[in-house]
Amino acid sequence: MLDAVDWSRPWYESVRGAAGRLSAEAHFRDEFCKQAAALGLRNHLGLPISFVPQEDLPDGTAYEEHIGATGCVPTRDNFHDFFNGLVWLTFPRIKVQLNALQAAQIALDGVGKSRGPARDAATIFDENAALLVVRDNADGHALVDALRGHRWQEAFLTRRAGFGPDAQVWLFGHALMEKLVAPRKAITAHTRVVLAGDDFFALDHEGRRAWLDATVAQQLAEDGLSTAGFTPMQALGVPGWWPEQDQAFYADATVFRPKREAAVK
Repeated sequence: MLDAVDWSRPWYESVRGAAGRLSAEAHFRDEFCKQAAALGLRNHLGLPISFVPQEDLPDGTAYEEHIGATGCVPTRDNFHDFFNGLVWLTFPRIKVQLNALQAAQIALDGVGKSRGPARDAATIFDENAALLVVRDNADGHALVDALRGHRWQEAFLTRRAGFGPDAQVWLFGHALMEKLVAPRKAITAHTRVVLAGDDFFALDHEGRRAWLDATVAQQLAEDGLSTAGFTPMQALGVPGWWPEQDQAFYADATVFRPKREAAVK
């Protein structure tokens, strides 16, 4: 798994630290357990987080329910679960809060044939989210407004210089990371905007990671989650994440689609 991923890609920056602490001489599941123990990771019930074979998930028990009740994360030998483990080690507070939301909903409604809106939102976040951290000022709000309005040329070209000093993208979704092992222009994230003050941008990488983990987890605990909070953003459209990001690149309407007009009632 380690050798098959190009870790120099900018979209893996969020989990590069956890990946760099893995040893190729041991199974990644065992390495995840060591890192989780060293970090003292626990679920919302205070149970230690560990990574176990998929076969340890009892028949008839939901995946999220099992993690919530035992702290054990069923982990298969594939990229999907490999990246999931890296995210647990990178954003543990967010992962715990998402699992707590899922477990509470299952306890309330059961598993059922469909997840329902709350679990759907948590699943989308877990699988495909990117965190867009923008400076809480007029320029930051204008960038967010351009993205929400699907004004891609404005967001990615006109406001290109803001990415880095005033706006940063941190990938969170493990399915999104899996897809980007073989990058395609159409890969799109469900993006959650996080407003940050000047103090955030003065921190080093580890400080920003910890701030994001704590801040977003607290927001989820206080406000819950719905799909309405996401906005689409093409991963390879992020300035600096792909070569030749010129006007023609962003003019591809099959990928950078205009916003649909609201239906007139």
